[in-house]
Amino acid sequence: MATISLEEAQSNLPEVIRRLTPGDEVVIMHGNRPAARLIGMGRDPQSKGRQLGTLRGTVLYVAPDFDAPLDDFKEYLE
Repeated sequence: MATISLEEAQSNLPEVIRRLTPGDEVVIMHGNRPAARLIGMGRDPQSKGRQLGTLRGTVLYVAPDFDAPLDDFKEYLE
């Protein structure tokens, strides 16, 4: 577990984050006390991500007036 000062973290945060690998930890110190902990995260191995077309065929009916203005809003459309 690496430690860096708060000043170093403020000036180099993008680089510190870029160097993190999954499971690595960096403790940011404020003076002699730990102030924060950064933990490198990897992609969840269980997650397959989004797959296009997974809901294809699930909408079976669309009313003919689906996109018609609602009666409650007619006064706003005039």
